[in-house]
Amino acid sequence: MDVTLVEQVRPEITYGLRQRILRPGMAPAEAFFPGDRERSSGHFAAYVNHRIVGVASVLEEPEDDGPGLWRLRGMAVEPEHRGTGVGTALIERVRDFVARSGGGRIWCNARVSAQGFYAAAGFVVVGGPWDEPGIGPHVRMHDAANDAANDA
Repeated sequence: MDVTLVEQVRPEITYGLRQRILRPGMAPAEAFFPGDRERSSGHFAAYVNHRIVGVASVLEEPEDDGPGLWRLRGMAVEPEHRGTGVGTALIERVRDFVARSGGGRIWCNARVSAQGFYAAAGFVVVGGPWDEPGIGPHVRMHDAANDAANDA
């Protein structure tokens, strides 16, 4: 059985998978996000058999249209490892990181194709879909499970 290990890593460790999965055909610089190097940001890599198969980052970033604090970005899982718990393990590490950093809402701009994954992980859609130029359709989602934990 494969063992998934999720570790906090330097941001540049996430760039290869981010670029390959989320920005194919774009320059590697497109994998860098504003806020990646902020001290408050968290970056995570999931390993199976010592190979990175998933990445996620969480950045302190208010939403444009309302309250918010932590933006989940750059979440990518190798296609052959989707549905195996890798993404869930990454989300749990992000939630733990946010809780240890003082809590707050987690939100993301999710690709419509990943909306089902995020919904199963406790995220809810807020607002309607839009087309992100060069990337495709997205929806804004909030982590309802994290919101409930913050309200407790």
